[in-house]
Amino acid sequence: MLVTNCNSLFIEKEAIDYMSVKSDRYVSYKGIECEKNAAKLVALLRRHIDDPDKNNAFWDKFKGLLADSENGTGKDYLFLIHSYINNIQELFELYEDEEALKLLHQIEVECC
Repeated sequence: MLVTNCNSLFIEKEAIDYMSVKSDRYVSYKGIECEKNAAKLVALLRRHIDDPDKNNAFWDKFKGLLADSENGTGKDYLFLIHSYINNIQELFELYEDEEALKLLHQIEVECC
């Protein structure tokens, strides 16, 4: 049985204080900033795909999808990250971008 109130989650008469629980999308989205982190990741991604020496036809097409997202006619950043997570991970690994890989993993765990 699951009963909730403003600050606690009750599961079979055990109270769990949200503030003491690590963020977990299966319990609550409280404390998880999916959209903010997705925007940060896109900024990290652009450092690579906007560089002509690192770009290719795939990333040119992907930049078009990002533009559609930014003007409101396409999928949001989180959807694009989820859909192309393997391509994005491969790019970050290729350029040894540990900061971006860490954030990508966080987004995958918390938001996808």
